[in-house]
Amino acid sequence: MLSRRRLLQLTASGLAAPAVARTAWAEAYPARPVQMLVPFAPGGGTDLLARLFAPWLSERLGGQFVVLNRPGAASNIATEVVVKSEPDGYTLLAFDPSAAINATLYRKLGFVFLRDIAPVALLMRSPIILAVNPALPVTTVPEFIAYAKARPGKVNMGSGGIGSTPHVSGELFKMMTGVDLVHVPYRGSGPARADLIAGQIDVMFDPMTQAIEFVKGGQLRALAVCSEARVEVLPAVPTVAEFVPGYASDTWYGVGAPKSTPPEIIDRLNQGINAGLDDARMKARLADIGGSVMRNSPGDFARFLADETEKWGKVVKFSGASAD
Repeated sequence: MLSRRRLLQLTASGLAAPAVARTAWAEAYPARPVQMLVPFAPGGGTDLLARLFAPWLSERLGGQFVVLNRPGAASNIATEVVVKSEPDGYTLLAFDPSAAINATLYRKLGFVFLRDIAPVALLMRSPIILAVNPALPVTTVPEFIAYAKARPGKVNMGSGGIGSTPHVSGELFKMMTGVDLVHVPYRGSGPARADLIAGQIDVMFDPMTQAIEFVKGGQLRALAVCSEARVEVLPAVPTVAEFVPGYASDTWYGVGAPKSTPPEIIDRLNQGINAGLDDARMKARLADIGGSVMRNSPGDFARFLADETEKWGKVVKFSGASAD
């Protein structure tokens, strides 16, 4: 007959076995190639960040991380693929604010992002630039507000599409200033920016990662950055908040995994990404495109996503936009 002490020892070892097995599995991860799905076409900010971090993770974690572009439905197609994937850490999602915006923009989704995607890490935050065509007779935010208010319904605001980050950034500006801008959606920020440079539209809230070279080259005039603080790469450009207190809009990029992915795998990925955020060369590369970084835990990122979803939900409702 087993003694009480021996019974407790056997029970404890049995309970510990699954935890030991999970830890060993996490230490061996990745044992085969990891797919990182980008829900947009190549060339955008999300694609850029995924392609910066995939080689880093490959080297850091000792396995191959492969970037795959799965564009469509404003990021919802790739998101649904990841949601339905095995929660084993071998299918990841690179995403941007569209994940928070779509929660309200789309009334019928096959997933609930905050419930069905496990946050891994925030890669970078980057401001939006309030940019105008240089021919527009304004050089400051107050001048632009006065110009727009004197021409209600006649100032055209381009964006990469309904519900895109540039679109909702403009809607937030409208909500907080009372200006009446006409939204002109395009199939992506690139075509919208091209028309802004050509003078076919007047203004755009453009992601810095894509607009900064055109600002530096003089093809666009930056009236302000939409971040809470000025940025090092454009130190003379004020923030919108200096004239519209409380206004802030960043674009950001993160990585997620299917819900129920083992926390040991999530933590291993998070640690690998944070090591990249600490690396001097990676930080310098991200700073070159106007990015700011800080170490963050999966829990930090989860709280950030919840706040972003609430914020942009209010703006989408104000705008009356819907993608259904």
